[in-house]
Amino acid sequence: MYNYILEKLPYKSSFRFIDNVSELNENGVTGDYTLEKDAFFYEDHFPGQPITPGVILIEIMAQIGLVILGIFIINLSDNSSEGQEGILFPLLTSTDVSFYKMVLPGQKVTVVSKKEYFRFNKLKCNVQMFDESGELVARGIFAGTIGKVKIKS
Repeated sequence: MYNYILEKLPYKSSFRFIDNVSELNENGVTGDYTLEKDAFFYEDHFPGQPITPGVILIEIMAQIGLVILGIFIINLSDNSSEGQEGILFPLLTSTDVSFYKMVLPGQKVTVVSKKEYFRFNKLKCNVQMFDESGELVARGIFAGTIGKVKIKS
């Protein structure tokens, strides 16, 4: 329903960890991602018993819970940027994440993010990740800045 926003992401193919955005408004976002069984990071983490690295789970949470929401909010509030060259570029400035379950290859995860505040292009969110059975996988506080970056040719 809100997948038009995926075209605005600065990530491409192997490093975009979002399949679907099911809810999106100025106060939060919900989206999901199914981890590919043959993703590059499973080869060595861990051979014969692959599990999703925590850093990949953090990246999924950040892309859905912070970047998607930030781009949406910036686009809502910044009509002056129309026609200007550049892309919206996210910078993650801090995270505080706790993990509760492992995520295996092929599993689908859902991320739910609620905005705590957005001011001066800084966004802070409470982000949770759930597995397909609705059990909490991870939760944390994510903060970052999102702004336009001009592309030099």
